[in-house]
Amino acid sequence: MPHLLDVPGTVRWIRRDGLDTVLAGLVRYLESDLLRWEEFEKVPRLASHTPHGVIELMPITDRELYSFKYVNGHPHNPARGLQTVTAFGVLADVDNGYPILFAEMTLLTALRTAAMSALAARELARPGARVHALIGAGSQAEFQALAMRTVLGIEELRVMDLDAAAVEKVRRNLEPLGFRVHAAATVEEALEGADVVTTCTADKARAAVLHREQVRPGMHLNAIGGDCPGKTELDPAILEDARVVVEYAPQTRIEGEIQQLPEDFEVTELWRILAGDASGRTSDQEVTVLDSVGFALGDFSALRCALDATSGTDLLGWIDMIADPDDPKDLFSLVTERRPAP
Repeated sequence: MPHLLDVPGTVRWIRRDGLDTVLAGLVRYLESDLLRWEEFEKVPRLASHTPHGVIELMPITDRELYSFKYVNGHPHNPARGLQTVTAFGVLADVDNGYPILFAEMTLLTALRTAAMSALAARELARPGARVHALIGAGSQAEFQALAMRTVLGIEELRVMDLDAAAVEKVRRNLEPLGFRVHAAATVEEALEGADVVTTCTADKARAAVLHREQVRPGMHLNAIGGDCPGKTELDPAILEDARVVVEYAPQTRIEGEIQQLPEDFEVTELWRILAGDASGRTSDQEVTVLDSVGFALGDFSALRCALDATSGTDLLGWIDMIADPDDPKDLFSLVTERRPAP
């Protein structure tokens, strides 16, 4: 039977090790897998779009392990008392096709998204970055802040959201953890002194949360909210004047900020920077952008990290999802009266 890492198990793992430790571990697994980029069989995720949101499947394999994630994105769910994003994932053994791990991935997605942001910021933000602006204070906000602190040491936050209660939630959650949180009334106020800017809004619309005239030289922009066709956060003029880094270009051209630009617009995949095939930031004045839509390799890394961190503990359960007749060729025997029901 495959292992099961459910929500209670994931919560206990995070509380056992601490968020900073879990995020640092995820960064290491992400970097390790990104440096094996060419070993992976990659495709853009499969998406089913409706007026209400999107449901996606995200597969990837390195030909030894195979993973996929089921994930939704429904921006209006919070008004119905539901999460915007929910997810689960599977890690399987390519040799026999059997699943090894079934895992919740709502929390894991938040963690791996934040870890990817921080890994990219390590390469792209100016040295000595001290102020992090969060434009959007939804479910991802605290994870982004914690990951940036874990990797870059940033503890000063400037937070703006149209929902004042969401900003207060961020303050309530993060000030006890040592963050200095400034609630900003406008985007301009949030950007004052910011070295790193994370945009994490949820509306499924072609929007411009940031405009070119608001961006100062040397900023690193971490754009994570534009993650499906027709959904953006940045003025395209920002992208035209910036160094743009992506996870997997074929997917980002469909779903990311660069969907607003011509197909031949030049971008750099993050793995190339990590491998030394491309430069990161080239000057203190350069504006850099991570156009992050989330890619299946991040889920692959998160599932590997979660399994390694919880193996041999009571954090994992078992899930009886694989039919296992005594004779592998006699599946019918499971449904006959001569064998007791499981």
